[in-house]
Amino acid sequence: MQHMIMLMTRWKNISEIRTEEVPDELETSVNGLKEAEIRKRLNIHGPNEILFKRPMALLRFLKQFQSLLVYVLLMVAIFTAVIGEWIDTVVIARVVILNSTVGFIQEGKASEAIEALQKFTWSESAVIRDGEKIRIPSRLLVPGDIIITGGGERSPADIRILESKNLLVDESALTEESVPVEKDSDPLTDEDIERGEFRNILFSGTLIMKERGMGAVISTGPETEPGRIAETVQKVEVKTPLLKKIDEFSRTITITVIILATLNFTAALIFGYETVFSFLTSTSLAVAPIPEGLPAVLTVTLALAVRAMAERNAIVRNLPSVETRGSVTVICSDKTGTLTRNEMTVKCIYAGGVFYEVEGTGYDQEGKIKRKGVEITENPGPLEDILTCALNFNNASVEGGASR
Repeated sequence: MQHMIMLMTRWKNISEIRTEEVPDELETSVNGLKEAEIRKRLNIHGPNEILFKRPMALLRFLKQFQSLLVYVLLMVAIFTAVIGEWIDTVVIARVVILNSTVGFIQEGKASEAIEALQKFTWSESAVIRDGEKIRIPSRLLVPGDIIITGGGERSPADIRILESKNLLVDESALTEESVPVEKDSDPLTDEDIERGEFRNILFSGTLIMKERGMGAVISTGPETEPGRIAETVQKVEVKTPLLKKIDEFSRTITITVIILATLNFTAALIFGYETVFSFLTSTSLAVAPIPEGLPAVLTVTLALAVRAMAERNAIVRNLPSVETRGSVTVICSDKTGTLTRNEMTVKCIYAGGVFYEVEGTGYDQEGKIKRKGVEITENPGPLEDILTCALNFNNASVEGGASR
């Protein structure tokens, strides 16, 4: 509900105005922005990308100590140092440092892999700039850019629709609604906005299911809806079931040893033992039940699990997260636009009861149409009809081996 209220506040004005007023509102035009203005806006708003903040190395190392069991071990190390048991102190200190070092190194490798993956998964967008339709990396989009997008593509930014026809968009990533939403360029009424129905807005990351549309970029990068959600998520610390159990175990054992040590110390004083002797005995009793090797065993086990998943191309950033990742049995993934260029190639045509083989790959303009391995020299009627339909029912063109 809070997210929807924020959404309504942000988009109310841009959604209510008429389509022809949108370019003026965004200080642009249907012919797009000029180069000087593009550079200016890129400097102001930054690249159109969502970056996950990587903490400083020192902070990431200190984060490894954020465990109740580690705190207990540190307290035990202090006690053993006080009573002169230096061997125990050194062993516990080594265990804690080894535990933190393994976690620090593993999470560092995962962060580097994720950053490399973010650089790899780039995309392109068709834009109109200075009156010319071109394709540019989506990370270079700025507010005010005029975007042309269509079925099978994902919206590269938050966009106010200027032109559309039967445009269907899957917004399940934001709304969890599985049914595609019909989009148009008509201004919204107060009633539409109160219901949260932003039919003339394409939100960044949503999948266009059908037809094509044109619109003006409103927000890019961290200012988009997914960007704001990502910023919020990064501020949230979630503990896995394993960490919760370890904390619960640590609390139980800490309370138990404190009670036993206190009772032992009190009883020793009552029976007339010296205060120093009673304290040392009670401290030893408190230290004995603490499982010094448990953090190291857990960390090494999780590190091995992370390594096993990495061999299967699954990257885990935080060690404890491997527990939840390891319980996953089915992953549903949408291939379109993920790690591909969203290009498909026709390899076969069925027309008039006959199969025709089509050669060529992607936007390569070289290729032949064959029937039973023999190149055809004349187009039969049914085949010519299909090729004519394919030509007339799209607005693409090919320049320099790429689609425009």
